[in-house]
Amino acid sequence: MANTFQPLACPHEGSDLRLAGHPRAHAHLPRLGHRGPAPPGPRTSTAADIISAIDVERLDAPGVDADATLHRETYYSAFTDATLDPDLADALYEVEADATFNPFATDAAPTLKTLHDNGIRIGILSDIHFDLRPAFDGLPVDSFVLSFEHGVAKPDPAIFRIALAELGTSPEETLMVGDRATHDGAAVNVGMPTLLVPPLRSVDDARLHLVTNLMVANASNR
Repeated sequence: MANTFQPLACPHEGSDLRLAGHPRAHAHLPRLGHRGPAPPGPRTSTAADIISAIDVERLDAPGVDADATLHRETYYSAFTDATLDPDLADALYEVEADATFNPFATDAAPTLKTLHDNGIRIGILSDIHFDLRPAFDGLPVDSFVLSFEHGVAKPDPAIFRIALAELGTSPEETLMVGDRATHDGAAVNVGMPTLLVPPLRSVDDARLHLVTNLMVANASNR
């Protein structure tokens, strides 16, 4: 059995909190447009201030991750409407497109290696607007399907078919692993068995043993 493996520390999960806490973005927080100087206190209060100013639901609108230009326009439009200072907007967007600032769950790398060592092929399928490949340097991955490169994103069935073609597997022998029922769960509509795990709240969350328990046991029985 092959495995289409979704990295569960996806950059867009909780990205509003992540962006607000980034050191470079934080350096510009005193210039937060209509909200004036950042209030004293812990960084979390400043992050909450940014989140309350931005229409974060707009950032996850359908199609945004399928087009890099549309993604940038959507984000900057939301930043402008929130009256963010231009330097802060630039810093936030730079982090949003930074492959080095996307920490995976601590069990992601060991899981990839275990699957690979058991002869299981691995594909990365991600709704994203930039090249995530550098974040996987040194890890065993057989294929990448990134939404912005194909002009389509989950839950559109087309992106799952593209992922299958890239991996060279059939739907019934490919497991989709994800944490969003509305997006990743749509893989069942093209005939792919799907494992949904709880959304990642901390990089220390241990969930991927569910993948290895299922996949390694299956591989050993072949």
